[in-house]
Amino acid sequence: MRELTDFQIEAPAQGEGATLAFRGPMTVSSLGLTDQRLRSISDSISEIDLTGVTRMDTVGAWTVWRLSRDNDAKITGCSEEAQKLVDAIRKADSNDHSVTAHRLPLLERVPAHVGMVMAGLGHGALQVLGFLGQVILSVGTLVRHPSRFRMKALVHQMELVGVNALAIIGLMSFLVGIVIAQQGAVQLRQFGAEIYTVNLVGRLTLRELGVLMTAIMVAGRSGSAFAAQLGTMKLTEEVDAMRTIGVSPMEALVVPRILATMIMMPLLGFYSAFLGIIGGAFLSSVSLGIPFFTFLARIQEVVPLHDVWVGLTKAPVFGLIVAVAGCYQGINVRNNAEEVGTRTTAAVVMAIFMVIVLDAFFAVFFTNIGWG
Repeated sequence: MRELTDFQIEAPAQGEGATLAFRGPMTVSSLGLTDQRLRSISDSISEIDLTGVTRMDTVGAWTVWRLSRDNDAKITGCSEEAQKLVDAIRKADSNDHSVTAHRLPLLERVPAHVGMVMAGLGHGALQVLGFLGQVILSVGTLVRHPSRFRMKALVHQMELVGVNALAIIGLMSFLVGIVIAQQGAVQLRQFGAEIYTVNLVGRLTLRELGVLMTAIMVAGRSGSAFAAQLGTMKLTEEVDAMRTIGVSPMEALVVPRILATMIMMPLLGFYSAFLGIIGGAFLSSVSLGIPFFTFLARIQEVVPLHDVWVGLTKAPVFGLIVAVAGCYQGINVRNNAEEVGTRTTAAVVMAIFMVIVLDAFFAVFFTNIGWG
């Protein structure tokens, strides 16, 4: 039978309050009915005697401290363990200690934070290089052992990255072509040079915007999907299970996604540039009086062939960046589901940032070799 907490009130001495003496265990499982009786006490209590208490937990210590605080009573007869609990409750209840974390002064805190961010960026860059090295080793292994390559996984990822993205990329590129033609015509009209809208649309879409907008769209669509898929597999321990049965996650999950993105990016980039030109031709035929097929014929005359090669050269590099960013962030998910969202966001930001930075380097490089 469970032993309950009991107490008795001893008669007060002359001019003093009564003494409240507890007996038995004072734990969460034994204080239920006793607590109701304690709240109905109307006598003035000057002392709380714990000599008869056999066992005490935090709930019992809080009960004793509450009675002592409300009645300004002295606590006596505490065992060493009970005294530690009561002191801990007293310290927590007083709420006079600081709950604010120590912070450095502003002039020290800002450089320290900047330094931590830069150190984190450097460490992250080394980890990405290490991940890229693992990918290269896995590709080398697959070259030596072609039977281990998962062709069905590659085709499936090509469908997800490329075929399923045709509609949204096509619509985006068509509208961007219309915007470029319309805004370019407005500015060129001031100089009576509206005919050069053809040059603007053709060179801009084939050389820059076609592949750049496609890379950004693929980063937001497929790069985030890679991070979320691999991150979820890490949390559900599917990746660990693959290693346990002797299947390399890099060969089975990462390499097909990277190859699929690199293969499909040139095709999507060319498709995007083509629809951008169609959009520009459509607007020109409606607003500028340039016939649709005349616009397309003029494109062949004013756009040099190396602009096409510039776009096709950048496309697989951008695809590599997008896929590596998504797979790297996904494969490094740890701890909880919240990190899946954090890593997915980081994958998109990382991919878009690196794509834009490399696009700037490509622009300078191709200009210096005479493909400007």
